[in-house]
Amino acid sequence: MALAQTPKNDEKPTIRERLEALHYLLPLLKMVWETHRGYTLSMAILRLSRSAIPVATLWVGKLILDAIVAMRNGTSNLPLLWKLVAIEVTIVLVGEVLARASSLVESLLGDLFSNHTSVRLMEHAATLDLYHFEDPAFYDQLERARRQTTSRIGLLAQLLGIGQDALTLISFGAALLVYSPWLLFLLAVAVLPSFLGETHFATLEYSLLYRYTPERRRLDYLRYLGASDETAKEVQMFGLAPWLIQRFKVISQRFYEENKQLSVRRSLVSTGLSIVGTAGYYSAYVIILLRAVHGAISLGSLIFLAGSFARSRDLIQRLLLEASGIYQQCLYLKDLFDFFEMKPSIVNPPAGRSVPPLIREGFVFEDVGFRYPGRENWAVRNVNFHLRPGERIAFVGENGAGKTTLTKLLARLYDPAEGRILLDGVDLRHYDLASVRRAISVIFQDFVRYDLRFDENIGVGEIELVQSYLDKDKLKPGPLEADSSHPAASGDGHVPSAIVAAAEKSLAASLLSRFKEGYQQMLGRRFDNGVDLSGGEWQKVALARAYMREAQVLILDEPTASLDARAEYQVFLRFSELVSGRMAVIISHRFSTVRMADRIIVLRQGKVIEDGSHAELLAQRGVYAELFLLQAEGYR
Repeated sequence: MALAQTPKNDEKPTIRERLEALHYLLPLLKMVWETHRGYTLSMAILRLSRSAIPVATLWVGKLILDAIVAMRNGTSNLPLLWKLVAIEVTIVLVGEVLARASSLVESLLGDLFSNHTSVRLMEHAATLDLYHFEDPAFYDQLERARRQTTSRIGLLAQLLGIGQDALTLISFGAALLVYSPWLLFLLAVAVLPSFLGETHFATLEYSLLYRYTPERRRLDYLRYLGASDETAKEVQMFGLAPWLIQRFKVISQRFYEENKQLSVRRSLVSTGLSIVGTAGYYSAYVIILLRAVHGAISLGSLIFLAGSFARSRDLIQRLLLEASGIYQQCLYLKDLFDFFEMKPSIVNPPAGRSVPPLIREGFVFEDVGFRYPGRENWAVRNVNFHLRPGERIAFVGENGAGKTTLTKLLARLYDPAEGRILLDGVDLRHYDLASVRRAISVIFQDFVRYDLRFDENIGVGEIELVQSYLDKDKLKPGPLEADSSHPAASGDGHVPSAIVAAAEKSLAASLLSRFKEGYQQMLGRRFDNGVDLSGGEWQKVALARAYMREAQVLILDEPTASLDARAEYQVFLRFSELVSGRMAVIISHRFSTVRMADRIIVLRQGKVIEDGSHAELLAQRGVYAELFLLQAEGYR
């Protein structure tokens, strides 16, 4: 699905587009209801109950004032006065209790909604295609969606606030209409200009933030580069801090200046419109005073009408501003729901096949071609080869030749744009996606260094097997109590045998002597007591993930790039045992690694130019032989 396009700088939403933004309110309300029905219902009831408090307070105040005037004129009714005072105190106390309860419920619901939205965002992101995450425009859209996970619950509070204020306003408006219809007209004059101005500038503010999404993301990245443990060494050695700081200043100042211009314009226009509103308010106030002077209304009615008009003005202004705010937030909601509407192209077929427990014919690439979305050049094209059961093949070629792209096509992280990939004679797209992924174990060159525990770093290679163990006491990264009842428990104490075996096969177990907490040692520097590892040590941990899965196909992208010669030799002794009887795909620039393959495929500019064993390719004296001799010459 195509990404939403950023509007042009001079493009302003039409009235129809502004109204269309409001249709995101219903999906938002549905998400809030799904978050916690009890809190949502309580929030609505509390808000609506509070709507009667202002009118009741003002009306009782009128009765108290009229009672005092009557007493001064000779009509003594002191018990009624104290009764009215008690009623007003009760109303005020009830209002305070309702306000505090409403604030508590909204705060709790807000936290839950933020968590619920973040989970939905993560779940949906996990369904999208890999190429989405390789597109800068997608990152802009993802960034805008992420910013909505924490603040949009305020929109529900605003909606309920509008309902609360509207009920209160109806009561005040009825009183004003009874005394003088002109008061309602002047009320509209007092507030409508400000509403129109706020709505206009809300649109301009959203457009500014939308356009600056890439720059704001760049500012976040510059902050990371300038203050991160992962970049500190190069920043200090290369003296990058002044350059990074200067670039941050330039971009942030550019955004500040444009935002400043908008803020100044908004302030000036709002000031002018507020003058119009003030004139309308005092015109109504003059009418009320004149009616009181001529005896048309009592002193209590004067205070009630003046208070009703003032509060009605404030209510309408607040209603219109809240409506403007709701419209503005709906613009931001569009970013969130646009993200949720993105659909992956790699999906499960309606009745997907399961990968057979024993693959018999292997994988066949038939005229496979693929190019990344938005690019004209083909990453690979007209690729034909057969990966047979038990066979080990290696991809060789210069950077950008298409080696990693082929492994991603094999794992169905991408689908071919041309040709097809067959698994046991059936198009790979006809298989259940999860079944395909389970049948393949892959460690990419740019593997993730998880700031998690040692056992978690290994266990993610086959999470379903060890999830119950990893989730046990997951918030306390220390040694766990032995649990002999655990189905996977054996090996090193209670640690699942699969994790222990994977660590030993990959040589990651050699790191345990440095870990005070053993398999529960936190890795990385992000969290307390974390231990950082060298590149080669991290690679051993990543290799352990590949050993976790009893997959039929093993893909290793530069599996020993960060290992020294001795460690590399030991890894491949064990690796030969691992791949015995399995299909394996190896990508490596080291010919000592490549030689262990049964067959070597040489790629150039996305096409297969040579295919054969090590001896056969040397005898051909082609590209492979040339590259091999160049590397061998470097060791002499």
